[in-house]
Amino acid sequence: MNGKSPNAVRVPANSAFYEPDGGGWAATESTRGPWDPGSQHAGPPAALIGREIELTPGLGEGPGDRLVGRITLEILAPVPIGPVRTEASVVRPGRRVDLVEATLTDGDGRPLMRARAWRLLRRGVPIPPGLEPRDVPAPPAPAEIERADAYFPTGDDVGYHTAMEYRFVRGSFVESGPGIVWMRMLHPLVAGEEPTPLQRVLAVADSGNGISATLDYERFVFINVDLTVHLSRMPEGEWVCLDSVTVPEPTGVGLTDTVLSDERGPIGIAAQTLLVAER
Repeated sequence: MNGKSPNAVRVPANSAFYEPDGGGWAATESTRGPWDPGSQHAGPPAALIGREIELTPGLGEGPGDRLVGRITLEILAPVPIGPVRTEASVVRPGRRVDLVEATLTDGDGRPLMRARAWRLLRRGVPIPPGLEPRDVPAPPAPAEIERADAYFPTGDDVGYHTAMEYRFVRGSFVESGPGIVWMRMLHPLVAGEEPTPLQRVLAVADSGNGISATLDYERFVFINVDLTVHLSRMPEGEWVCLDSVTVPEPTGVGLTDTVLSDERGPIGIAAQTLLVAER
């Protein structure tokens, strides 16, 4: 698994996941996933679609006036490491709630990922004090945990696995069973921009099936065909925690369930439908 994509952008180690490329984006090798050396991990393109959704104006508001409460991404095909484009539009406008549809395509215009997101108008609400979203203790802070270097044996020196930082509370990428890990981006999503909270969540939420794998990576694949993220609030800070459980079935279908948190506590949940197969 050490082949290289001819379209990959050769960039310094501290580069962004994407560089501007005309009206679109050129994926750097930092987007490389663990399943195919020529394809991206789904986290970076999910975050890129999230960026497009955030920048799409609603009824009279500017960017940031609406918060994504739910986003569902359908992965239509492997995303190659090369040129990609994103576009989005409001398909159900509304004064307080709207629905945005977004697409990520390759250089030939072929759809690779589609997403739909409900956005809710940001407004202050006098919620009574003492109401907690979940009675769940916060995991140990990432500063209290040593950095984890062990990753799936991808055979590549550069990829998503080197562009992210991981700190495991429980489990690891090379252990089977449920896992809890803090993750953060080491590079910007796109060159010259600070990632938004939504982009930070989407860049990591797709890793739930990887941190909680119950099958041998060298014998099986467990690739997700979708990702749905529900958020009650946006994360604060760079770190996002994933508390994930994966259940594979002998039918070849699996499910990963993830609780998402920041250092204040839970912020939402994520789910992935998995294709489970022998290599």
